[in-house]
Amino acid sequence: MKNTAGKHPLKVCILSPHPLVLAEFSRALSPPIFQALTPRLDSMLGPEVRGLALPRAPVYVVDACGSQHATAALIDNALERFPSAKLLIVSEKFNTVESHDLLRLGVKGLLTYAEAREQLPRALPPVAAGGFWIPRALLSAFVDSVLESTRGRRLEMGSAGKLSRREQEVLDALLENLANKEIGSRLNISERTVKFHVSNLLSEFGVRRRADLILLCYQTRKSPVSV
Repeated sequence: MKNTAGKHPLKVCILSPHPLVLAEFSRALSPPIFQALTPRLDSMLGPEVRGLALPRAPVYVVDACGSQHATAALIDNALERFPSAKLLIVSEKFNTVESHDLLRLGVKGLLTYAEAREQLPRALPPVAAGGFWIPRALLSAFVDSVLESTRGRRLEMGSAGKLSRREQEVLDALLENLANKEIGSRLNISERTVKFHVSNLLSEFGVRRRADLILLCYQTRKSPVSV
């Protein structure tokens, strides 16, 4: 991975109580591409990490070595202090329930320790830019659960006010999991025009896949409004 000349390194705050994890991740995130911040984390007790003073960074890597409560407290801490921050969680493994809980909290990336050794430097730039780094199977299962739980409701995004009326209509249809042909039939436009609007929506929100867009809508939604 090459750093573009003249660009500042990406600040990454690594949150782990284990010196070996901090050292390994810091080596993987070396200058000039990254600047690793490693604040002292003496405890993984929920109440203590909840009030921990964190350095400002665009992206945080959280070592989920403690309890789920402690991990959630670290996530809440970072997002309350820095709402625009992005979070990537590293753990031994993720089951379906744990991964869904983390995604509901606003996490953008999930890596196992084995994956992190190779993928962490590649995962952090897209996560910091607002994208996702999540195994496809986990992402698909979570999106399915979002679509099922929001059936008959509308997910709204704060930035959706920038969309044209037609783009908003296409977005609403995407969030109902309609195919391009179905969207075209509903809106009385060609499938080619639907593809054009979908491509623009993915570009507008900085994601590459429909599933990522649905997850982004879920994570940044306002209170769902019944329709």
